[in-house]
Amino acid sequence: MSAFYNAKRSRNLFTKGHGEPFRISRSKIELFMNCPRCFYMDLRLGVSQPPGYPFNLNNAVDKLLKKEFDIHRAANTRHPLMEHYGVDAVPFDHPDMAKWREARTAGITYLHEQTNLLITGGVDDVWVDPLGELIIVDYKATSKTSEVSLDADWQIGYKRQMEVYQWLFRRNGFRVSRTGYFVYANGMTDREAFDARLEFDIRIIPYTGDDAWVEEAIHNMNQCLLGDIFPPVGPACDFCDYRRAVRDAIDGWEAT
Repeated sequence: MSAFYNAKRSRNLFTKGHGEPFRISRSKIELFMNCPRCFYMDLRLGVSQPPGYPFNLNNAVDKLLKKEFDIHRAANTRHPLMEHYGVDAVPFDHPDMAKWREARTAGITYLHEQTNLLITGGVDDVWVDPLGELIIVDYKATSKTSEVSLDADWQIGYKRQMEVYQWLFRRNGFRVSRTGYFVYANGMTDREAFDARLEFDIRIIPYTGDDAWVEEAIHNMNQCLLGDIFPPVGPACDFCDYRRAVRDAIDGWEAT
């Protein structure tokens, strides 16, 4: 963990009065929605949450899906999954597609002039329907015995992710459908043997997004960053719970 995690950094921090736009990624928006205190500690104080280990199998599925849909992008044809689920669209062929996918260094961006925050996001895919309306698409991978869905409470993060991307594309002048799609790959464990092969059940799940919350969230993030006091803890932040438990344990130990 220590090889790539810097517990206290001094770069990429928000500074009040700094003239340059400050970059806020889609994942940092989600951090703010989950816990304003962790958001503040990360972007004002340089103390970020420890990262999780990379999901290499999920990343492999993501790369292969992109390659597969890119074949149909080049040919301007529908993917068989799109035909199976009745999605009347084709992968969107745009010169910025590779840039939009690069979340760390590029992505799709929009400068929110009222706050001077540069909102960014790296999208998995974009499709386009016959009327020229864009459809935002996100790839997900898992392995579970039950049917995949978007019904779990924790999947609100997936939905907000989709809505931020929809908001970004609208702010860049594109007509965007309220309906986006999750291409959900579920690793199947009911086979008789592994045989050095993992098979997936892949489904397309529609989701009707509503990005009305994004504008208010940006203003709230800006006010949070401009403040000089710790914002409140999120309602269910495991990291803040851990820090509180450690502090209490140390205080109790030193008091004995």
